[in-house]
Amino acid sequence: MAKDLLIKKLRDLPKGVKANLPKHAQEIYMKAYNNAWEQYKDPKKRWAGGSRKETAHRVAWNAVKKEYEKNEKGRWVKKK
Repeated sequence: MAKDLLIKKLRDLPKGVKANLPKHAQEIYMKAYNNAWEQYKDPKKRWAGGSRKETAHRVAWNAVKKEYEKNEKGRWVKKK
C-alpha cells in the first residue's frame, strides 16, 4: 500500500507549496492532498487518466484556491 505518499508534516510538502503558501493554506493543502490520495485510489475516478499523485495535487490546489488567492504582488492571501 502506498501510505508512504501521504503528507505527514508540513515540512514534507512540495517546495513550491512551502515557499509560496501561508501556514494555514499549507494545512489546507496537506489535508486535501491526503484525503484525495485515499479517495482516488481507483484510476476510473481520476481526471483525464492522471496518476493518483497528480490527482491528489490537483485536488489540494483547488482546495487552497477556495480560501486563498494571489494578490497584486503575487502572494497568496486569504480571500475576503
